[in-house]
Amino acid sequence: MFTADWFAGLDRTLREMGMDSDAQSFDEIRENLSNRRIFTPDEFAEMCAYVILAGGFSQKTAKKIHARIMDVIRARGADFDALISLFNNKNKINAICRIWNARADLCAGYYECGDADSRVAYLRTLPHIGNITANHLARNLGEDLVKYDIWIQRLGCAFAGDASLREKINNGDLSPDVRRACDEMFGHLCECTGLPRGYIDVVLWKSCQTGLINL
Repeated sequence: MFTADWFAGLDRTLREMGMDSDAQSFDEIRENLSNRRIFTPDEFAEMCAYVILAGGFSQKTAKKIHARIMDVIRARGADFDALISLFNNKNKINAICRIWNARADLCAGYYECGDADSRVAYLRTLPHIGNITANHLARNLGEDLVKYDIWIQRLGCAFAGDASLREKINNGDLSPDVRRACDEMFGHLCECTGLPRGYIDVVLWKSCQTGLINL
């Protein structure tokens, strides 16, 4: 594990399985992380809606729900009653509506932030966007970041080779020691593959989610 050939094999297998996507395709994610572009307010709000919906669902399910919700929003605007009939989660639908209705100001506020850390902090202020969700959203918006979710934390501990670190894994309160192990893992893989850490994060996460990596 944790070699360039190992990573390339994961990437190749996911593509062969047709699992090479998040909110965007792997190629789109890689390109945007390498050459960050500016998203429109509509695109920004769509990205926010996706990560809000993705929590607690498989990626396949989240993409289906997201597509249906965005179809309604494009046709009728952020109509709460119409959207709640599609997806019965008041907190998530309310957050999506609030972000969509304020998308121009929210998008502008994001791009007014001077660096990646301040942009991620800004995303945390949006409705229903938590710490891990903010990193996921930021990466989808082209920030070369990782989201330190439970699978990435487990991989970082495996890379460190320290069994005691696993006791510190916590999806709600990231341990500095676990984060350090994850960052060392990403640093190593970035060096040996030449790829952005955000792209490595996507491939590793999907490999865990599909069972290509068993932890």
